[in-house]
Amino acid sequence: MRQINLYKLFALLGASLTIGIVAAMTEKTVSHFIDSLIPDSKGISNFSRPGTITILSTNGQIIQKLGPATREKVDIEKMPNILKNAFVAAEDRRFYKHKGVDIWGISRAILTNLREGSVKEGGSTITQQLARTVFLSQDRTLTRKLKEAALAYKLERQLTKRKILEQYLNNVYLGSGAYGVADASWVYFSKNPDELTLSEAAMLAGLPPAPSIYSPLVNPEFALRRRSIVLKRMNQENFISIEEAKRANTSSLNLNPGVPKYFSSKAPFFTSWVEKQLPNLLTKEQLEVGGLTIRTSLNLSWQKSAQEIITNNSPSGTEGAIISISPNQGLIRVMVGGKNFRESQFNRATQALRSPGSTFKLFPYTAAISAGYKPEDIFIDTPRCWQGYCPKNFGNKYMGKVTLADALKNSLNTVAVQLVDKVGFEEVISIANKLGIGNERPLGKYYPLAIGAYEQTVLDMTAAYAAIANQGIYLKPTAFQEIRGPGNVLFWSRRVNGDRGTRAINRNVAETMNWMLQRVVDNGTGYRAKLETRPVAGKTGTSEGARDLWFIGSIPQLTTGVWFGHDNNKRTKIDSGEAAWAWKKFMEKIETNFEIQKFPERRVSQPLPPQQSYKPIEPLWGPPLSEYFGPNSFN
Repeated sequence: MRQINLYKLFALLGASLTIGIVAAMTEKTVSHFIDSLIPDSKGISNFSRPGTITILSTNGQIIQKLGPATREKVDIEKMPNILKNAFVAAEDRRFYKHKGVDIWGISRAILTNLREGSVKEGGSTITQQLARTVFLSQDRTLTRKLKEAALAYKLERQLTKRKILEQYLNNVYLGSGAYGVADASWVYFSKNPDELTLSEAAMLAGLPPAPSIYSPLVNPEFALRRRSIVLKRMNQENFISIEEAKRANTSSLNLNPGVPKYFSSKAPFFTSWVEKQLPNLLTKEQLEVGGLTIRTSLNLSWQKSAQEIITNNSPSGTEGAIISISPNQGLIRVMVGGKNFRESQFNRATQALRSPGSTFKLFPYTAAISAGYKPEDIFIDTPRCWQGYCPKNFGNKYMGKVTLADALKNSLNTVAVQLVDKVGFEEVISIANKLGIGNERPLGKYYPLAIGAYEQTVLDMTAAYAAIANQGIYLKPTAFQEIRGPGNVLFWSRRVNGDRGTRAINRNVAETMNWMLQRVVDNGTGYRAKLETRPVAGKTGTSEGARDLWFIGSIPQLTTGVWFGHDNNKRTKIDSGEAAWAWKKFMEKIETNFEIQKFPERRVSQPLPPQQSYKPIEPLWGPPLSEYFGPNSFN
């Protein structure tokens, strides 16, 4: 009899074990099947809300965050316990006990709401709220709730409680444009999370159920009521004593509103331009999905120095702009579009069309060298007219016989016009087009073209000079190094998708032009830009009536354009030496970042005759015939 009972016992045990194994395998199979249908938790760490854009400098510093971004994320270890405990008490008392969905919590919430006759408590756990925030919509449907529960269970299996709480506190919306506790701490109190008091932490923890209603900036009375509820729950969960709860509950809100960190740009002219360029690089779908991280080419330290130059040193109340470009990459390193972005968002570096003055002479001189003229060739600098157009030199001074190199060094207008006449409009315009000038706004075949009659932007002119410094290879200027989307997926890369550059002019021509432009700075019109330790190749430009003051100059590793002028185009009563001086001041702040290099040596065909100085010759006529172009006293 005893033996039969043993057989029954073993059979029962065997059957139980078999059922247990089958049940476990079934549960594992079902769980695996369900998990395969829902997103993986790995995406949480890289989560960014739809529409968000993070703009980084060239070395990874955050310049600005745009859209509904969590502007600063904080490691859970750096969050004070009172803050973590406040959210757990307010939103999910059994957070450390359940596995994603809290059946007891849901039951308690239902009973509480029935007793109160209104919704006083929610049944969603912190894990469910995180799943909903990252992976789901806010629709109140049964399907969404089922997905939310399944995701919550999956998150609990794949992540630790600490990681779940960290991600929740960094992404929860807390009203007034604040996403995450770091944002909210700053928006409401101008503090970091580790500086919050108990009453402040409790107030933040009361916001998630209805952020727009409970925000203390919108409804202070509602915020105080919610704070009181949170403090009571913290006491019930033994996170704080009754005395601590009472003291915190009697304190005032002590609001000290602040703008979210990274909400304001550290380089606003630059980031606003970057934002406008995005549709040229990404598809509509990529833009809409959001979560973009853009690594740009901007150097924040150089940008700060350039902004100081424009803000504090613009002469005679003028506005100003600075652009710096790496010649061999086409990358924009600095972009300043004015003195004060808050007062005027107009970007004078990219939007303002201004007369380039004699900086435009780059193109007729380059065309002439390309056509076979040499720096030592002799030209006659004397008053002349071309089909009714009669340019004048600065100060009505003329040099008679002069080499082409000295004509550029002294910025002689009559020689620049002679070059257009000799090589032809088509050749000059073709060179300009290859260097990025006149493609969107065509250049006309008129003699004033030679000395800057056609308006250009600082960005386009600086890019043209950068191509000369780059030995004749033109690269369309860009601010983008790479763009990544959600999950760190690469959307765009300069190495893969960027401009490879085109040879605009012959290398020997570029070397000759660089040599001639160095003479402009060494002892010509650009002398105020001269650096003591390294060569500089550049050109000044002053438009009619000194309305525009330019200097564009290069060292082998960087090309920088500086412009000063008035937005209403009135006369400045100063000259382009001010722009050259500002260029030098900027370069002196950053030049230690570059090794001292020389431009490639020019291949000299024959030596130049001794350099000449001005020999004044009286003009042979009165005022110019064309009132539109005035006296054309460009330099």
